[in-house]
Amino acid sequence: MFIIAYTSFFAFLAGCLLLYYLLFTRRPETSINNPVFITFQRSYLLVYYLAVMADWLQGPYLYKLYSHYGFLEPQIALLYVCGYASNILFGTFAPLVTHKFGRKKMCIFFTVVYSVCCITKLSRLYGILMIGRILGGVSTALLFTAFEAWYIHEHVETNDFPHEWLSDTFSKASLASGVIGVAAGVVTEVLAEWLGIGPVAPFVAAIPCLVAAGVIVLLKWSENYGSAKIRFKPMCMEGLKHILTDKNVLMIGLILSLVESVVCVFVFLWTPVLSPASPPLGIVFATFMVSTMVGGAVFSLLTTQGWKPLQILLAATSLATVALLAAVIFSSHPRVSFVAYLLFELCCGLYFPAMSLSRKQVLPEAHSTAILNWFRVPLNLTASCVILFFHDTSGGAPQIFTVCAVLMAIAAMLAGHFVWKSEQQGEKLQDETESVQ
Repeated sequence: MFIIAYTSFFAFLAGCLLLYYLLFTRRPETSINNPVFITFQRSYLLVYYLAVMADWLQGPYLYKLYSHYGFLEPQIALLYVCGYASNILFGTFAPLVTHKFGRKKMCIFFTVVYSVCCITKLSRLYGILMIGRILGGVSTALLFTAFEAWYIHEHVETNDFPHEWLSDTFSKASLASGVIGVAAGVVTEVLAEWLGIGPVAPFVAAIPCLVAAGVIVLLKWSENYGSAKIRFKPMCMEGLKHILTDKNVLMIGLILSLVESVVCVFVFLWTPVLSPASPPLGIVFATFMVSTMVGGAVFSLLTTQGWKPLQILLAATSLATVALLAAVIFSSHPRVSFVAYLLFELCCGLYFPAMSLSRKQVLPEAHSTAILNWFRVPLNLTASCVILFFHDTSGGAPQIFTVCAVLMAIAAMLAGHFVWKSEQQGEKLQDETESVQ
């Protein structure tokens, strides 16, 4: 497993560099030369990169740490589910909390809570580790709400920069997130295995990143709040109304819930399936991240060839179904399973930008947060139920992957119906235009 992991890492890394070289050479020059904006952007990205590094550092060795402490798979599964549950509960209210109490405060709160989460990993007590997982769910919700909300407000309201420049910052953040994930995987491997510190080392290493991010936010960032009072119940009911009355909104939400619940299950399952082959977990994780970046590059290339986001969404879910079926068939062969997992991660790299664009096309912008909150519940409930009810059955990993393959196949069928429906509507509109002419 050692050889195939490192070989795959360097092979995918070379392919990734080649793809991104092709993309950057074809992309037109669109540099922004405003020095005030560049300074502002860098101040945000530095903090965001530190926060993301802290988050990625905790990915490769989480399951291994719990196993190292002697906990059984059912106990580990419950820890994962508690993390997902806390993410459901707090994630629903996170936009409201940051809106009311201040985005800067919530970013600092994130660094404190996530640092405490990392410190709990030093304990072997199950209750302390459970508290850590709950805090981890809260922290993840803040990472993907508070920072972006702070930046958008400062960009648009405080500095009055053009709205079009937002995409420059978020595209840099998205690309760097993948690069940081790769680096985090390599760093965890060095700390845990090469230096022999053990699986707790990456969690300790995450703390300085969080402290540095918190200090920069405290000293350099200004506070901002939401400009208008948000009424939670009417907002939720308006989101539900769109789901119940617009079939496209319902369909895109179901696809999102199905696919991302499978991703959550995969996060739990890949380590125990590969463990019999004694893989270098940090390098495996880094290879997953490179594979996801390859998928993102392929997405960009496909869009330049005229592919629509929904078509790429269909391709991604269909290929992911194949990868999961391979994971079912070869679940007792870790090396072959690893190859199937790489295909699955590549599909994730295709899926996430395709879903992001599809959501923007389908969901009404004013109610997108409320709509997505409704779909967070089935997403996390599905993942939690699959992990809890199938992990300790006689079927084990093959049974879980079978359920995941079925869920992904349903998502692919919904995406296929969506593509067919949009093509039918396009042909109808074209016919109407020609008849008018």
